[in-house]
Amino acid sequence: MITNNNIDGGNAFDWGKTSEDYSKYRDIYPIEFYQRIVDLGLCIKGQRVLDLGTGTGVLPRNMYHFGADFIGADISENQIIEARRLSQENNMNIEYVVSSAENIDFAPGSFDVVTACQCFIYFDKERVLPIIHNVLKENGYFCILWMGWLPYEDDIARMSEELVLKYNPSWTGAGAKRPAMDNPSYDWTVPLYKVKNSILYDIKVPFTKDSWHGRIKACRGIGASSLSDEAIKEFETEHIAMLANLPETFDILHYVTILNLQKL
Repeated sequence: MITNNNIDGGNAFDWGKTSEDYSKYRDIYPIEFYQRIVDLGLCIKGQRVLDLGTGTGVLPRNMYHFGADFIGADISENQIIEARRLSQENNMNIEYVVSSAENIDFAPGSFDVVTACQCFIYFDKERVLPIIHNVLKENGYFCILWMGWLPYEDDIARMSEELVLKYNPSWTGAGAKRPAMDNPSYDWTVPLYKVKNSILYDIKVPFTKDSWHGRIKACRGIGASSLSDEAIKEFETEHIAMLANLPETFDILHYVTILNLQKL
C-alpha cells in the first residue's frame, strides 16, 4: 500500500490489487512513444537500463527489441509477478526486483540510463534523486516519462473521469492539462543533473470499448484504490452502460512529456 498526503487525499492505494487488469489494459503506449525514447539515444543496444516503477514491465518489454539490457524494479510484488510472467511468455530475458525507488540496491555506476514511466509523482524526490545519481554511470541519463489523457478536450475521457469521481471523490488524477513548457522550472534537478531534453507532444491512443473500460478500471481511482469490491462492480456496470452507445473503436487524445536529465 502507498500513502501520500498530496495524492487522493492521503487515502491508500495499491497497484498490486489491479495487477491482472493492469497487465491486460495498461500496455497502451503507441510505437511513436517508444521511438521518441530511442531517438534520444536511450534504451538501445549496449546500454544497461534500470526501469523504476516498472509495474508489469511495460517499458522493458516493449523496448526489448531495441537491444538494451533491462532491469525493472517495482514496490508491488504482484506487479513484478505479472512482469515476470509476461516476459517469460515472450522469451524475454529481463530481470525484475521488488523494491521501491527509494530502496534500490545497486553498485555505483551500474546503469547508463534510469527510466521512470508514469510513476515519478509517487517518488520522494529528495531521497530518490541522489540514489539515481549514484547508480548512473558518468554522464548517464535519468528519463522521466508521462502520458495522460486530456479530459477538457476529449469527451469520452471527461465522462469516464466524472464517473470515477462519483465513486471516488478523493481521486486527484482527474482534470489533467498539458503542462506549461514555455518557461518550466527544473530547479529541483540542481545540482545533480542538467536538463538534456524537455519534450511535450500530443498523441491519439486507439481503444476499443472493452480496452478503454479496462484502462479506466485499472486506474488509481478505481482498481488500485481502497474502494470495496461492491463499489467497483457498481462502477463497472455504470461505466459499461455509459460506453454502450459509442463506436466499437475510438481514439483518446493524450499528451506526452519526456524529461531527460543528464548526470553531472
